[in-house]
Amino acid sequence: MPSIQDTLRAHLIIIDGGGVGELPDAADYNDSGSNTLGNIAKALGGLDLPNLRAFGLGNIEPIKGVDPVENPFFSYGKMAEKGKGKDSTVGHWELCGLISPFAFPTFPNGFPKEIIDEFESAIGRGTLGNVPASGTEIIARLGEEHIRTGNPIVYTSADSVFQIACHVEKVAPLETLYEWSEIARRILMPPNPSVGRVIARPFIGEPGNFKRTYDRKDYGVDPPGLTLPDCLKAADKEVISVGKIDTLFIERGFTRAVHYAGNAEGMKKAIEVMAEDWSGLMFFNLIDFDQTWGHRNDIEGFAGGLKAVDDWLPDFMSAVRPNDLVIITADHGNDPTTQSTDHSREYVPLLAYHSPLLRGRNLGIRETFADVGKTIAHYFNLDCEIAGKSFLIR
Repeated sequence: MPSIQDTLRAHLIIIDGGGVGELPDAADYNDSGSNTLGNIAKALGGLDLPNLRAFGLGNIEPIKGVDPVENPFFSYGKMAEKGKGKDSTVGHWELCGLISPFAFPTFPNGFPKEIIDEFESAIGRGTLGNVPASGTEIIARLGEEHIRTGNPIVYTSADSVFQIACHVEKVAPLETLYEWSEIARRILMPPNPSVGRVIARPFIGEPGNFKRTYDRKDYGVDPPGLTLPDCLKAADKEVISVGKIDTLFIERGFTRAVHYAGNAEGMKKAIEVMAEDWSGLMFFNLIDFDQTWGHRNDIEGFAGGLKAVDDWLPDFMSAVRPNDLVIITADHGNDPTTQSTDHSREYVPLLAYHSPLLRGRNLGIRETFADVGKTIAHYFNLDCEIAGKSFLIR
């Protein structure tokens, strides 16, 4: 008979960009007033999320339409980001117990000429753009010239990213775009500025109707310290990435990756993974909240995505086994109601379930996202030297 330790499973679900209110230092990041879930609810006159309400989402912060409940099914709280920055990389690192000692550099005026020159020389052609921009806006503006010249579109954002957009049917096939992205990743390392991520951004279509595909690929940097996936893998546990998460750790600590095209497919794949027999962590990122709706200031799309997740939660919970640990949270904010199209420096929600130890408790305001990683390590009884304090009481 397998021991209890051999059957333990944790499920960590990230509503990418789903913040719940500005952090005390939000003004330093030009994010005063940001409150992703709260502002969306206000803008639409309320949200209809009965399952998340029952879990305790409305007990964390006022969210119009999502009232607090007397006996929430999950324990609840919110978490501050202790490290620097507000991007996906440092957010996911901190969730896994690594508080970033630095913020990755950003490029509000585009990348230095010497970086662009080196990149162009390495790929044997010029580039277009080199400005901060929305991904959909810049391909609409420069896509036709890109097709005519064959030069890739390079752009950044308020986050530390070097993004390369290419029409994969008319200019550069996916393999070539990935190759150029790998070249950029090698260039954007010390002694040059080290950006948080290089992102390959493939698109298709005709002028006036360009469409990004789900073949995006992220090229991160090596986490500068121990993380929860490292400890789990060393303990012979499965560490399964559903979505982009493995790329934020350059695959380190992960035993397998399940990629998907959009939240709907991701939710289906997560249930399929849960039906399998394994012990370890399923780390599931719902990317459309950030990539598709948050960055495009699509309030209705974001709200619709929340409703879709809420409708999925009963199927998810039916796949949760009696001793499983479930944590639902976010990695940063991305308030679509503000003028900004980028991430926002916010608290993130914390909903945690483990019957009978994590039901209906107020977990308060946590000092760091790292409490998630420490709690999961505690659950697996691992001596994992990462940051954070466990909120799991045995």
